[in-house]
Amino acid sequence: MIDLETSQRTCKQLRPKLERFWELSARKIRLVAERYDRSLGSPVYTVRGRYTSRGWTEWTQGFEFGSAILQYDATGEEAFLELGRDRTIEVMAPHVTHMGVHDHGFNNISTFGHLLRLMNEGKLADNAWERRFYELALKCSGAVQARRWTRTESGGGYIYSFNGPHSLFADTLRSLRVLAVAHRLGHVLMGEHEERICLLRRIVEHMRTTAEYVVYYGRDRDAYDVRGRVAHESIFNINDGRYRCPNTQQGYSPFSTWTRGLAWVMLGLAEQLEFFKTVPDAALADLGGRTEIESFTREAALATCNFYMANTPTDGVPYWDTAAPGLAAMGDYLDRPADPFNDYEPVDSSAATIAAQGLLRLGRYLEAAGSPEAGARYTQAGLTVLDTLLGEPYLSTEPDHEGLILHSIYHQPNGWDHIPAGRKVPCGESSMWGDYHAREAALLVWRQIHGEPVWTFWGG
Repeated sequence: MIDLETSQRTCKQLRPKLERFWELSARKIRLVAERYDRSLGSPVYTVRGRYTSRGWTEWTQGFEFGSAILQYDATGEEAFLELGRDRTIEVMAPHVTHMGVHDHGFNNISTFGHLLRLMNEGKLADNAWERRFYELALKCSGAVQARRWTRTESGGGYIYSFNGPHSLFADTLRSLRVLAVAHRLGHVLMGEHEERICLLRRIVEHMRTTAEYVVYYGRDRDAYDVRGRVAHESIFNINDGRYRCPNTQQGYSPFSTWTRGLAWVMLGLAEQLEFFKTVPDAALADLGGRTEIESFTREAALATCNFYMANTPTDGVPYWDTAAPGLAAMGDYLDRPADPFNDYEPVDSSAATIAAQGLLRLGRYLEAAGSPEAGARYTQAGLTVLDTLLGEPYLSTEPDHEGLILHSIYHQPNGWDHIPAGRKVPCGESSMWGDYHAREAALLVWRQIHGEPVWTFWGG
């Protein structure tokens, strides 16, 4: 369980660690930009400290270029803005119209989204045509993402994963931010016979389906289960839209919790709570109303964040699945810091980078909503996780290692991750999504230290 008692952290106390973090981050971005072989495709994770690809996926390209944009936001170094902006313009167009994935909110928001945000904040010179370019990319991306739609028995639906129309992934909650941005820009998805499909409606319906079938609450249908647990994948009969069963692609089993999937849900829900604060009541009225929408979103956010906090070691870094079989041999592993060098199961620091931001955002939301004590609890948990990641053994200080956050895994237990000689489990390597999301979480605190507004893609 995450330790919130022995040390009460503040954002300002993390400043020395964050200064070191951004220095190391700059070096890592330069190393990848200078040394990576682009003919391999997108850099996905490191092997012996060098980034390599995974042939079937390009889902991390936006994280690579987005990292440079985040570095510019934190440090003001123009070279990183030029790198991120130039690479976004050169190579990201296919991601905007990619019909085969559920991750538009990852690739395109991490690049076009951050560039537009910086322009809105005055950190990037406001050029009318450049603005329109970013806006058009985000409008198209949001509509393309919303097009991957399966209707459920209740009349709602979900954005289906790359596994096909039967498959709802937990991850996709975080991708909803591209629909939110496109909606804020006044865009809609145009369907057959000139049907105007509201992107806000698709956001709410996908969230409602995820909250009902992906998140467990320990009551009613889930009376046998644990509150806050998350299934990575939910399977539906596409002929009649009925829910069939849980499943997993990257976790240990359908009946356990893959912790990165849990983290995606935590962060996605917290971001959507922030987004709904900026949506007029009238726009939500025929979607169930603000009270109902914010109620189920908040309940799911609290349930998942509480589950993470209760099922993660004291320092806030989880093992890759809460029921990974080797954990049984590790004794009271939740009552001590995580051990990335153990002989049984790998930790997943990338799940921690995502969860840290989810906890911080939920804490801020609750404090603004009039629950300061509850908010402080989640803020403290988020700072605890981030504090751990900003030091050894997670922060990558080796000058030649291209990764920023160590002990991130990709696809255990299928054996895709590199296992160092003399070890029994993957450790010591980084992932592009782990490095990117560490920068997002760090920027959240860094800007607060400097008196800047908490960054979002929709203001407020």
